[in-house]
Amino acid sequence: MSTLLARFHIPRGDFALDVDLTLPGRGVTALFGHSGSGKTTLLRAMAGLERAPGGYFALDGEVWQDESRDLFLPPHRRALGYVFQEASLFPHLSVRGNLEFGLRRTLPGARKFRTEAVAELLGIAPLLARRPDSLSGGERQRAAIARALLASPRLLLMDEPLAALDLKRRNEILPYLERLHDELSIPVIYVSHAPDEVARLADHLVLLDGGRAVASGPLSETLARLDLPPAFADDAGVVLETVVAAHEEDDLTRLQFPGGSIHVSRRPEGVGQRLRCRIHARDVSLSLDAESRSSILNRLAATVVDLADTDKPGHVLVRLDMGGSPLLARITRRSAQLLAIRPGQAVVAQIKSVALLA
Repeated sequence: MSTLLARFHIPRGDFALDVDLTLPGRGVTALFGHSGSGKTTLLRAMAGLERAPGGYFALDGEVWQDESRDLFLPPHRRALGYVFQEASLFPHLSVRGNLEFGLRRTLPGARKFRTEAVAELLGIAPLLARRPDSLSGGERQRAAIARALLASPRLLLMDEPLAALDLKRRNEILPYLERLHDELSIPVIYVSHAPDEVARLADHLVLLDGGRAVASGPLSETLARLDLPPAFADDAGVVLETVVAAHEEDDLTRLQFPGGSIHVSRRPEGVGQRLRCRIHARDVSLSLDAESRSSILNRLAATVVDLADTDKPGHVLVRLDMGGSPLLARITRRSAQLLAIRPGQAVVAQIKSVALLA
């Protein structure tokens, strides 16, 4: 399996980026953290825009930086695409002209994508003759992504590509990013401070705090850890990969996942289609009695794995296992004591709200 290796130490006064990461060579890796955590600095180091003394960066065995051998490929010699917060299209060129600028960066025999195919993938085929100043923010950003892809990169770097967009434009572009996730065979490093974007797009998650990677691993497994810094507590929760199992008579859809199933309001997707769901810890309560009546429809058998304190006074975070799928519940300390919650205990997880990420 291909991998991406990144080892950088970049001191900046009272801040230093200090990471040593092994990342998957396919899928979307999200660099997530609050402002000042080092996300963009790390991305720029990967691109060669920041030269880290002693740094090392390699993709699938091809070394782009190894300071121990005085090896450093400048950005223009790295087979990568970079998408910034602002689209930065050339105003004097049409959309097609901007895309062909990216295409010219690659020799004809090495080109992986065609202009028309990428334009169709990103929904900008009807816009090819237009100038950037006539496009919406979301359309400009999709054109910028297309330009980066037409350079036939082996790695795509995206620095908060939705940060400059309003909510309507963000929701417009997210489905196209999901299509890239499904159809691209190259690794994507995606910087964001928006938990909903990360939950919707990422396969692998790197949590950055104070310039250090405090966690790195598969998305749901990493989100379910109890040892993360308090800064991430408000976003505690898991992401489940589910499959539409059935559409039921009372306007509900049943979604299946390893370890159980949940019901949501009727969905338009067909049986067998995959859906990603996000469940916040604050939307999960616990019961000891599977027979008790409740208005909460989604009640699943689970086993307590561990407990941890949170930064919320009087609350604890409980990690649960549902037949191999993780779940988090945030409950009061008093409730934990009254129910005698402890590792190994069988409980019923009551899921009050499910966010469908589609």
